[in-house]
Amino acid sequence: MRYQGRITTWKDDKGFGFITPNGSGKHVFAHISSFSNRQRRPGGDELVTYELTVDEKGRGQAMKVAFVGEKPGSDGASVMTRLPPIFTVGFLAFLVASVLSGKLPAAILGVYLAASILAFLAYALDKSAARNNRWRTPENTLHLFGLIGGWPGALAAQKMFRHKSSKASFQGVFWATVVLNCCALGWLLTASGSAALRSVIGAT
Repeated sequence: MRYQGRITTWKDDKGFGFITPNGSGKHVFAHISSFSNRQRRPGGDELVTYELTVDEKGRGQAMKVAFVGEKPGSDGASVMTRLPPIFTVGFLAFLVASVLSGKLPAAILGVYLAASILAFLAYALDKSAARNNRWRTPENTLHLFGLIGGWPGALAAQKMFRHKSSKASFQGVFWATVVLNCCALGWLLTASGSAALRSVIGAT
């Protein structure tokens, strides 16, 4: 059964808020991960529909939350959710193939793997800090990890921890770092880029 209410409290930095049911009743907890449309972030005061469950302490919790006028769990949102993992797997397959064919040195693959691990850990720590009101990792630091090649690990962390994946401003900068990193990799695959890379490796 679906209920309707209004988001009367929303803490965007923590990714949760409360819905006041239409008519009467206690407010219901809602986490950003419970929203069907992950491309639209709540701002507060929106009308929504939701399914009601209870947590381990018996408190009301909203699930499958949808803004009024939108279908819960729309196919478009599902496609958008699947695209980043598909893109990441394809990129990593291309990277491995380039190393095996000799177009890129194995060190480049090592840089991507190391940066991805660091990015994944940084997102995990930031998610934990957000939940426990501790010092947060600056967004610029998270973007830097993506820029130097850690964006595959960052995408995995965003999906696994549902962290930073619905904040439009963050995602805009994040995907800009992905494009810049891919452009840099494309340059390395050119003749001039390969020569520059060989000279750097030879100097070290």
